[in-house]
This record gives sequence, C-alpha cells and structure tokens, in this order.
Amino acid sequence: MLIPCPHCGPRDEIEFTYRGDAAVTRPGPEAGIEAWDDYLHVRRNARGWTVEWWLHSAGCRAVFKIRRHTMTNAIDGAALAGQKLEAVPA
Repeated sequence: MLIPCPHCGPRDEIEFTYRGDAAVTRPGPEAGIEAWDDYLHVRRNARGWTVEWWLHSAGCRAVFKIRRHTMTNAIDGAALAGQKLEAVPA
C-alpha cells in the first residue's frame, strides 16, 4: 500500500505507523467513567471510508490524516493534522 505523505509524497506503508481512528474525540475532564471507558476500549469497526491518523515514522515524522477505504485499502486523500478531511470522498 502506498501512503501519500503530505510532505514526502507517496511512500511504502512500511515507513509509517498507524496512530488510530481520527473520528474519535477525547472526552472532557468532566466526563464520567463510562465515557472514558468507551473512549479507551470501544471502537467502531467501519466498513467503507474512514479517516485515520498516521505517522511518517521512517521519514519526515509528520503526523497526518488519510481517508482510506477499509475493504479495498484505496486512499482518497491526505491532510496535515490541523487541516480538515471528511470521511466520505467528494
């Protein structure tokens, strides 16, 4: 799988480290124990387009998001951490 680093361009997946689902939001400090339990242990096993965090660990060390289809591994977009990337391709 070729992953498009926003700085370095397409590189082999071996250069990257998966960092998790970018759609998950951290609960606030006032959230109860159930909200934290869900945040830490419950994940959606999506079929289709998802937005994920990746780290270019063997390259420029950039943290960025990609939009990837979980069935085909097709990648339809990439954006740096501060930029917006929707879950459904345009």
